[in-house]
Amino acid sequence: MKQIKIDTLFTSIHLSELSEQEQILIKACKEASINAYAPYSNFHVGASLLIEDGEIILGNNQENAAFPSGLCAERVALFHFGSRNSNKSIKAIAICAQNSNGKFTDDFIVPCGGCLQVMSEFQMKQKEKIKVLLYRADEEVMLGVGIENFLPLQFILKK
Repeated sequence: MKQIKIDTLFTSIHLSELSEQEQILIKACKEASINAYAPYSNFHVGASLLIEDGEIILGNNQENAAFPSGLCAERVALFHFGSRNSNKSIKAIAICAQNSNGKFTDDFIVPCGGCLQVMSEFQMKQKEKIKVLLYRADEEVMLGVGIENFLPLQFILKK
């Protein structure tokens, strides 16, 4: 038997220590969460993508009574970006969530496995790491550069 150790790297940083562009990305993420359609979970997730030209694309979770038919905030934003068939790259994605009382969560909200796999696919396609910023109520941000920090064993389909 052989054990294999996989390391990941994150930085915990206060919102005020981020670049101005990253702070704007977090603000956009927070605003996106307000428009989430979450009548079943009351868990309003927002995501915002920073594109290489400075454009910000928003996404939020969209629930449905037939639960598998809903979609996470991250994939809403990523698929919107992908549908435009752009040759531009994604520089960063910010993610946050608030409860039904409009209070942001005390914990970092980490993307689900499906969203991480989609993020991984975009990162592989553009051959450039994506920065992930996770926001929580105390204005701390968990920062990871590269999806492999969140999903170290990514599914890759070899042709």
